[in-house]
Amino acid sequence: MTVWIIIIFITILIWNFLPPSPGKMPLFYNNNGSIIPDSLSEKIYININGAEIGLLITGRDKTNPVLLFLGGGPGIPEYLLEYLYPSKLADEFVVCYLEYRGTSISYDSNMNADSLTTECYLSDVAAVTEYLKSRFSKEKIYLMGHSFGTFIGIQAAFEHPESYHAYIAVSQIADQAESERLAYQYMLDQYQQMNNLKMVKEFEKYPIATSDSAYEDYCLSSLRDKAMHDLGVGTTHNMKSVITGIFLPSLRCKVYTPLQRINIWRGKKLMAASPVGFDRMQFNAFVEIPCLEVPIYFFGGIHDYTCCYSLQKKYFSRIKAPLKGFYTFNYSAHSPLWEESDRAIEILVHDVLRGTNFLSDKQTQTVIK
Repeated sequence: MTVWIIIIFITILIWNFLPPSPGKMPLFYNNNGSIIPDSLSEKIYININGAEIGLLITGRDKTNPVLLFLGGGPGIPEYLLEYLYPSKLADEFVVCYLEYRGTSISYDSNMNADSLTTECYLSDVAAVTEYLKSRFSKEKIYLMGHSFGTFIGIQAAFEHPESYHAYIAVSQIADQAESERLAYQYMLDQYQQMNNLKMVKEFEKYPIATSDSAYEDYCLSSLRDKAMHDLGVGTTHNMKSVITGIFLPSLRCKVYTPLQRINIWRGKKLMAASPVGFDRMQFNAFVEIPCLEVPIYFFGGIHDYTCCYSLQKKYFSRIKAPLKGFYTFNYSAHSPLWEESDRAIEILVHDVLRGTNFLSDKQTQTVIK
């Protein structure tokens, strides 16, 4: 009897934390309860240079403009945030969420971390872009990146401006090494003001201003994420823990099968040892990308210290582009698209799709001819 009780208890525990699911995308229904005829909701794979790369494609109307979304992490699927905090992005676009090589549904246990290079990721983005242009008969599509995705996205827009109507950055990486130093000092100052001596001592274990090894250890430590979410400058302004805010919800996200949910975290571990994961921490957009040939739109959460808001603004003021718009989100940290989704969608509809920057922060109103 005791054995059966234990088995039942374990089964219930697994069912609650890793519920079974076929991993289907949610469909779009009209007021009559019927599937909207021209809607799209699919999870597919395309072969790129011998690897099966997963794409999640969703849209209320397949004739809408196409948006390629490059997610953050690195290694956390962007659709997870959309699932947890719906933005209605798919009401205005056909959205393709690229699940990077080696991560989430694109995870392959035989893949070597050393093969996950920046050049490889840029090649994948170019291939997916061409696939979307061909499939939806578009001369150009829109490109959006979030966090790590902005490291890949801004380089993709620089290399292939002919493929994109515009580049939209949600929490743009500008100079990540400097951003980490600014965030470190801000958080240390906050804990000193709070007289939280325990956290002050934890930070002082990592003298990142004077030691490269301390900087690397700090960036990989749990302290960084713990402090950012404790102080409201992490994933969202209100998320207090990545465990309760990201990890546990990811295990219950039925858009993915149980194995795919586990592979999210296997892929994230693989990414941590990859060249592209290292490159993004050393990326300096001020030097690497001084200009773009496409319109650019930056969404910045004022409380963001994951990719420091002040550096996003500074970089935006320097980069040259045919049209620019910076949008401050006053109640957001690192994820303004989901923290203030109504405003983000309004900007996308009224500025990005119309080729203007009327709603941007103190910008001269401009229209692309």
